[in-house]
Amino acid sequence: MKSRYIILPLLCLCTAVAAQNSLNTRVDTLRQHHHSEDSTDVFFRHLNLNELTVTGVTGDTKLKHATAPVSIVTPQTLRATASTNIIDAISHQPGVSQLTTGGSISKPIIRGLGYNRVVVMSEGVRQEGQQWGDEHGVEVDGSGVGSVEILKGPASLMYGSDAMAGVVILHAQPTLAEGEMRAQVSSEYQTNNGLFGYNLSMAGNQHGLVWDARYSDKMAHAYKNKYDDYVPGSQFRERAGRLMLGVNRPWGHSRLTGTAYHLTPGIVEGERDTDTGELLCSSASPKTYGKSLPFQQVKHYKLVWDNSLNFSSGSLKAILGYQQNRRQEFEESPDDYELYFKLHTLTYDLRYVTNEWDGWKLSTGIGGMYQKSGNEGEEYLIPDYRLFDFGVYATATKTIGERWTLNGGVRYDHRRLHGYELTEDGDLRFADVSRHFNGLTGSLGAVCNLSEHFNLRLNLARGFRTPNMSELSSNGVHEGSIRYELGNSRLKAEYSLQADLGLDFSSRYISAQVALFANRIDNYIFTHRLNQVIEEGYLTYAYTQGDARLLGFEAGADFHPVHSVHFSNTFSFVDARLMHANADTRYLPFTPAPCWASELKWELYHHSHPTVNHHHTTDAAHRSLFNNLYVAVGLDCYLKQTHIYRADNTETPTPGYALLSLSAGTDIQVKGRKVAELYVDADNLLDKAYQNHLSRLKYADDNVITGRSGVFNMGRNITFKVVVPINI
Repeated sequence: MKSRYIILPLLCLCTAVAAQNSLNTRVDTLRQHHHSEDSTDVFFRHLNLNELTVTGVTGDTKLKHATAPVSIVTPQTLRATASTNIIDAISHQPGVSQLTTGGSISKPIIRGLGYNRVVVMSEGVRQEGQQWGDEHGVEVDGSGVGSVEILKGPASLMYGSDAMAGVVILHAQPTLAEGEMRAQVSSEYQTNNGLFGYNLSMAGNQHGLVWDARYSDKMAHAYKNKYDDYVPGSQFRERAGRLMLGVNRPWGHSRLTGTAYHLTPGIVEGERDTDTGELLCSSASPKTYGKSLPFQQVKHYKLVWDNSLNFSSGSLKAILGYQQNRRQEFEESPDDYELYFKLHTLTYDLRYVTNEWDGWKLSTGIGGMYQKSGNEGEEYLIPDYRLFDFGVYATATKTIGERWTLNGGVRYDHRRLHGYELTEDGDLRFADVSRHFNGLTGSLGAVCNLSEHFNLRLNLARGFRTPNMSELSSNGVHEGSIRYELGNSRLKAEYSLQADLGLDFSSRYISAQVALFANRIDNYIFTHRLNQVIEEGYLTYAYTQGDARLLGFEAGADFHPVHSVHFSNTFSFVDARLMHANADTRYLPFTPAPCWASELKWELYHHSHPTVNHHHTTDAAHRSLFNNLYVAVGLDCYLKQTHIYRADNTETPTPGYALLSLSAGTDIQVKGRKVAELYVDADNLLDKAYQNHLSRLKYADDNVITGRSGVFNMGRNITFKVVVPINI
């Protein structure tokens, strides 16, 4: 586990729409104590752990008063992390994993649950892009994300259906202070897949008029590993743009943001030559940056209007969003698509948050969405459908003295789904399906600040999730996941009841946390393999459901015995089982393997800070070329995973493996002014050949020569990154 990540086991049912405010609070505190805002000094950060502030539906709350586990990934951490997409960048958080297909597609898994059980928030609205698919990633430009908050556990109270496992909140860069204008140029290169990317941005705030314009471009050829050499189909191209215009006034703010995201990933089929065992490649060279069949083309457009009005008693927030997702698959020709989904989504969120009085904070709101999805290709996987839902909720927080904080709330949701009939060549492909679901959810939590160093947290929450249209009605080949899928129109809604217990400790030389959870899910929906072939060359999977229970924990300890040395260790474990099942169907499919992660960081140099006037640096600082220089070595150990869904060979065991990493970074400064940030990150330093248990490519064709199954993950990869800030 990278020590650059701040692990904060807190319970939170509030939407942290302004997490950057918490980072700004931390920066202000650091400045008051004469520490650099860019410092990686975890020593001082531990002392001020409880001074961080998050902003949720019940207003600003210090972390020591919040009630659920949250991981915060800071801006500098994101810049220093080597990744191919934003989910990859946060996947080292304890309790967080990623389900991958190739190099560019990652789906978040929180405590063993993923797909439509995790809500991703971006630009203040839930990201909607046909996320039910194995190879459907998150259509968000990682370079435009300022910070990330990961809420672990049921958050249906604030986010409605689908937030059963938790929420990943991707915060944009904060608006600048009055009178400021800044630009930034960044670029990176990765040695394994030849990834090259760059990002250009400019933002400002003049007389309350705020703006932020960004453009990024990224391309990569096929990645390689020791066993498969280059993996055809793992290349991708990504381009994205963002423009925000708005006004900041004493009465509040109003901002309009538009984003465009284009991704062209290849499809790794995993087919092999029967004589040599080598992966077949449809292009002249797997190192090409261009398209090679088969591939996908994903385009996602978003328009968000974010408003906030301040009143003497509280604030009124209104967010409206429109998204359009276009997903095409090309198999035979780069000019003619076979599969084409077009999804339109309208979202709305209106809530009122009171100011604190006599220890109380209240919030109430209504939110929901409307969706329209259509097929415009020659092949079909799910039917055309319409979706409408809404939810109303109320929450309350009460602080009792300096030690106790209580919070809770209730929510009611209603969702309607209608899938339309389709007849193909005289045969019924999709039957007409109309379903409606109602859900009543809530939570109750408490945190007790036992002392200056110890905090104890307890929370009980009920989650709710309706089946999606893929689970209800799919009937076709899913090229990206290399299988034929069958839906089940009789599926019921999922309901969960989860208890969380957390204890964290913070002192001068150590901080430690442990977070335990127990989750019972009624009507858990999953896929299992059928012993029948509907279409030659593809395994057949069908959706079914049963009752499940998940137990697990995350534990971590950060040791800081001297000012310049930092040693962190974390361990994550989840045991996910179907209840009343036989030995072959006892465990839920695709449960992450237990993971122990450790990192030793040496902070070689920090410039000194004056004791009187912290607006000016010393002569020594002016003469120094490097600032915030660090070197770190990490070891990620994934234990073997034998708790698998064995029936019909749905899953296979995965052996354990360990990955060694080495990283370094520094600020380059001239006359005390930062002119650049440099980062080098070497992942899988020993070039270990491994398969992550959650990799979809693990189930590709066997290599008849070596006897190995599937495709392996990326081998040794060294990333070079430079960030150049420009003050205008």
